[in-house]
Amino acid sequence: MFGKLLQPDLIVQGTILKLTPDTLKHHHLKGLVLDVDETLVPFRAAQISEELLPWVEEVRQMAALWLVSNNISEARIRRIAKSLDLPYISGAGKPSRRKVRRAVEAMQLPVEQVGMVGDRLLTDVLAGNRLGMFTILVEPMVTPDQLAVRSSLHSFEVWLSQRLGASLANDQSKTL
Repeated sequence: MFGKLLQPDLIVQGTILKLTPDTLKHHHLKGLVLDVDETLVPFRAAQISEELLPWVEEVRQMAALWLVSNNISEARIRRIAKSLDLPYISGAGKPSRRKVRRAVEAMQLPVEQVGMVGDRLLTDVLAGNRLGMFTILVEPMVTPDQLAVRSSLHSFEVWLSQRLGASLANDQSKTL
C-alpha cells in the first residue's frame, strides 16, 4: 500500500530539461508543480542555469507552472522564482499536501491535470501521489562535488521505496 504512494507515474532518464511539451500533452497535463532544489537548480545555487529559462518559456506556453520548495530560505526561492517569472511557495514541508494543494488550487485546474515534478521519492512523489497528481521523477541537478552525497541519498530512497512495494522498473512507471 505505502509503496504505491512512492511509485512515480513517469520516470525521466535525465534532468527536468528532458521533460518536453509533447510529453505533457501526451499525459494531458495542463499544469506543473515544480520542486526547486536539485530539480531546477543545484542545492546551494543562487542562480538558474542558461538552459533552464528557455525550458520554462517553452513549457509555460502549454502548462501553468508553480514552484513549491521545502527550502525555508524564502529569499533564495523568491530570487529563483523571480528570475523565472513564476509564482512560488517556500517552506512547503513536503510530503505534506497543504502547500502543494494551494499551488494546484491557484492554477484552477483539476488535480489530475497537474503534474508534480521532483527529484525525490519521499517528498515530491509522495506529496503528489497523496493528492492524486500525475507524478514525475527526474534526475537531480547537482554540482560534481555534491554527486557522491546525492547518489547515496537517492540509493537509500530507491531501496526503501522498493522495500515498501514500489517498483521503479519500466513495467510499473513509464520511462522517458
